[in-house]
Amino acid sequence: MRFTPAARTAAAALSALAVLLAPTTAHAATPARAAAPGDTVAMPVRDALQALPVQDENRAGYERTKFRHWTDADKDGCNTRQEVLKAEAVLAPQQGPNCALTGGEWYSPYDDKYFTDARGLDIDHLVPLAEAWDSGASAWSAKEREAYANDLGDARALIAVSAASNRSKADQDPSTWQPPAQGYRCQYATDWIADKTRWGLTIDPTEHAALTDALSNCPDQPITVTLAR
Repeated sequence: MRFTPAARTAAAALSALAVLLAPTTAHAATPARAAAPGDTVAMPVRDALQALPVQDENRAGYERTKFRHWTDADKDGCNTRQEVLKAEAVLAPQQGPNCALTGGEWYSPYDDKYFTDARGLDIDHLVPLAEAWDSGASAWSAKEREAYANDLGDARALIAVSAASNRSKADQDPSTWQPPAQGYRCQYATDWIADKTRWGLTIDPTEHAALTDALSNCPDQPITVTLAR
């Protein structure tokens, strides 16, 4: 299930409250058992950053085609791109045959702009496919990479943003690219760490330094993540 931007904010607040009030979750990892796919982990974002393994990256062998994306996993006629557009619309579009979307309105948090034409939007992999490859996905199976590229299980993984901002970002990490909208940068760093935690990805030293610096100006927000692998 995907959520609208307003629902995301409410869900984040509820998640933070749950972390503070409840010591465990239904499928939380415990000290007696290592975390496993499907487990829920919760911790302050700065602790989550420190828990990510730091190692150099290697892009050898990367090809975008190794991440099959924009599939229709639930066979409802709408592919992953269309599912994100429907979920993140601030004004719902009309859905026609073959999940053709018309009308609607969207907000691009990267650059603080609204759009009334979905053709002006890209669906961004928050942690780009090439960055995921560099950070561990090169060792995954094709099915795991497909699941990553079409991750509708966590609203932070895929995000509708302006095509201009997405293409400016390209495959960069937070050490070389930040959202033009400065008010979104704390959320961006927090979501980046959550996404890497969800998929068990590493970070490189410059990325770690950039995220540490970014979070020094942000609340130590609790994050809750369901592990994908």
